Amino acid sequence: MDTITHTLFGLALYGSVDKREFPKGKKRALLFTTVVGSQIPDIDVISRLWDTEGQYQMWHRGITHSIFMVPIWALILTLLCYLFWRVKDRRIFLMGALAVFIHNTSDLFNAWGTGYLEPFSAVRITFGTIPIIDFVIWALILIGFITVKKTKWPSFQVYRFVWVAIVLHVVIQTSQGYIIYQQASTTYEELALSANFIPWNYNVIGKNGGTVEISERNLWSKPNIQVVLFSEEEADLDKLFAERPEAKTLYKWSPFVVVVDDDERLGIYDPRFYRNGQSFLFEYIEKES
Repeated sequence: MDTITHTLFGLALYGSVDKREFPKGKKRALLFTTVVGSQIPDIDVISRLWDTEGQYQMWHRGITHSIFMVPIWALILTLLCYLFWRVKDRRIFLMGALAVFIHNTSDLFNAWGTGYLEPFSAVRITFGTIPIIDFVIWALILIGFITVKKTKWPSFQVYRFVWVAIVLHVVIQTSQGYIIYQQASTTYEELALSANFIPWNYNVIGKNGGTVEISERNLWSKPNIQVVLFSEEEADLDKLFAERPEAKTLYKWSPFVVVVDDDERLGIYDPRFYRNGQSFLFEYIEKES
């Protein structure tokens, strides 16, 4: 998910706790824990500073997003809360673990995926059933915020209902995506799913040989093919990988790629991010004239 959504998750977690008997220091520690815990796995973005071998695509959302890092991050947050506010409460650890778990698990559902099982598996797990920016989630949290401000309902009860609604939304959205994926799996040799920003609508990216089709689908209408791409599967990519290590990383990271080999360029791109005639995940080298 995007940074704003992760921040909203942290604030909604903070809101869901009954803090009526919490002293000021414990409230601050809890807010720090839920918000920072909802962001801390993305600390891996600093790997750009020392990435000289084109590995960033694998490092980002890699080990920091592993399910096995959840208790480690929670422990770090707990120690920081004790250092800053002298707060000792097992709920700080539990809420920190929950915040990190939600971050790492929610990232599984969009097209970028995560190294959820690192270091035991390098497989990048992605479901593609939730867009990276989900406006339904934003709306649900906003409704909760307005309800707290305009009514006398206890805020923690309101935000707990918000979390139930978010989980229900993810279940419904993912269930429909799973059905569409299964329907399309009989048509293509390789297949990936990417959710649209419009709820219950998905892009299906299917590949047969060197042909890639991108179609819009939902459960109540026929597939609508948006674009057909052609991949030069016989191209020799060794020179590309030697000159652009990022290309080799992208090849490993993506479920499958489209190969471009024409008079001007040799490259590969991830068709899941194909928009307006190009993919923003495109690594290539210029050919000599």
